[in-house]
Amino acid sequence: MIRQLLGKAMKTGIPILRNIFILMILFCFALKGYSQEADTQQDAIYNNRAINITNIKDLTKEGFNYWQDNFKGHFAGIDFGFNTFVRSSYWGYPPDEWGFMENNSFRSNSLFINILQQSINLQHNRNTLGLVTGVGLQLQSYRLNQNITIEERLYGKIVPVQLPYIDNQKSKLSMAYIIVPFLAEIQIPIRHYANRLYFSAGVYAGIRISSHTKIKYRRMSQKEKLKTPDNFSLHKIKTGLMFRTGYRWVNVFATYDLTPLFKRSLGPKLTPVTVGVTLMKF
Repeated sequence: MIRQLLGKAMKTGIPILRNIFILMILFCFALKGYSQEADTQQDAIYNNRAINITNIKDLTKEGFNYWQDNFKGHFAGIDFGFNTFVRSSYWGYPPDEWGFMENNSFRSNSLFINILQQSINLQHNRNTLGLVTGVGLQLQSYRLNQNITIEERLYGKIVPVQLPYIDNQKSKLSMAYIIVPFLAEIQIPIRHYANRLYFSAGVYAGIRISSHTKIKYRRMSQKEKLKTPDNFSLHKIKTGLMFRTGYRWVNVFATYDLTPLFKRSLGPKLTPVTVGVTLMKF
């Protein structure tokens, strides 16, 4: 009896197992199709997020940008300033020669042509604090009294010389320097991140590459010009302090020389100071 039941179960079980096997195969195909659909939907979500990130970069390219955070200082450009002297001393000269280097400040000028600049960012996720250096050319001149020029005498002593000409005289001392500044700069964004108020201060060094005096005068109704190159006991290398500030198109600067104009005991003790504005930024 039992053998008969087992035999029937085996005979009827084969189709059942076959049907179960077919159902399992169909279930696997269905599960695979579902997984592919889920992966496709996940890729679409990632693509949408990538598109959103790109749009954020585009929107912030004119303001603060975490993806491109560069610090740019303020040195390169063209500056124009007015020269004067402070802390003047004519010790060692007779009283009647005191003040022979007094100059007309509005006609005594410095032109700075700052052609190279290197900015160094000091922050990781901001660009408002950094260091600035570069190379510039300073063309400096002092408009002297109309009847006075200077000469270098024995042992390099600088002395005033009275000019014999009277009509339309112009006398000046001119120098040219290569200067290299080392400045620390802080920038403060105002309203828009690209519009910044900045302050920079530091030191600079300069090397003199030329110097001369020039006299312009009239002789028998003819314009004459006399140019005399010399070193005039000027320091070959000078150092000083530099300060710069500005906002957008309004930029001013000042320099204070730590090196006197003339070498010690060879001329009056004069400390050059220049104050001016930036005409053009590079």
